[in-house]
Amino acid sequence: MNAGKTTSLLQVAHNYGRNGELVLLIKPDIDTKGDDRVVSRLGIERQVDILAGPDLNVRTAVHEKVDDQILRCALVDEAQFLQPTQVDQLRELVTLDGIVVITYGLRTDFQTNLFPGSKRLLELADEIEELKTMCRCMENGKAIFNARFVNGKMVFEGDQVAIDGEDEVTYEPLCSKCYLMEKQNAGHHATI
Repeated sequence: MNAGKTTSLLQVAHNYGRNGELVLLIKPDIDTKGDDRVVSRLGIERQVDILAGPDLNVRTAVHEKVDDQILRCALVDEAQFLQPTQVDQLRELVTLDGIVVITYGLRTDFQTNLFPGSKRLLELADEIEELKTMCRCMENGKAIFNARFVNGKMVFEGDQVAIDGEDEVTYEPLCSKCYLMEKQNAGHHATI
């Protein structure tokens, strides 16, 4: 959260486009923020080429979208929301089709559990580059947890997916110490 993932994705897309290369933007359709656009918190946005529903074969959709054009790169925003089989299909795009695939997303949810898509990405990725962000305390270093707030109150239970900006749901990146202190202050056992 707040590490600039989407801004980085949009910069990569811009760089490929500036060089005349074809790039596709993909995002899971469960991410309703921005509708059919990838939207950065800085206000930068771009139309998505493929909205991936849970049953979509991503590899097939990419091939249908580009037809006979040469695709240089597929960029995926909010990749944690992909199905594990869709991550396998991205791996096929890389290995069998020679297409560069770069995914951006979160590792864990607000309860510190891996998202299924993230788990599969960690299992299959050639490289993993962490984009870091700082906790609000600024003393304990980088934020590694995504705290969920509903109506301003930190919550520790609920569905794994709740898009920020809907129903007064917001997220804040926290370091381990701040996350555990918030959890303890809320009357929960302070374990991860």
